[in-house]
Amino acid sequence: QVQLVESGGGLVQAGGSLRLSCAASGRTFSSYAMGWFRRAPGNERDFVAAIVGSGSTTSYAASVKGRFTISRDNAKNTVYLQMNSLKPEDTAVYYCAASRTPTILWTKVQYYDYWGQGTQVTVSS
Repeated sequence: QVQLVESGGGLVQAGGSLRLSCAASGRTFSSYAMGWFRRAPGNERDFVAAIVGSGSTTSYAASVKGRFTISRDNAKNTVYLQMNSLKPEDTAVYYCAASRTPTILWTKVQYYDYWGQGTQVTVSS
């Protein structure tokens, strides 16, 4: 069982930056691939970024590529999402998720086994 707790959300102006963190419980954090998803009002939960257990490979949604960076610190059991050049359309609740297949960059919700409670990001124009 893995428990995930997100932090770092908030209100920011367009063009600004935020860094989200997701702290995981347990001693085998590197055994999980990690992902970030987001849900805007009225929308499904959409893929944002993913990183394999070792941190060596990442994947991004086209809408955030070049602006967002996913990274992880396995010694701290934490995954990060650095978000730059934020746009109003990035406004959403952001969730981190863990998958028990550490070498695969899943982009779909159903392949993740554990989820955090979410953190709100609001980008004003």
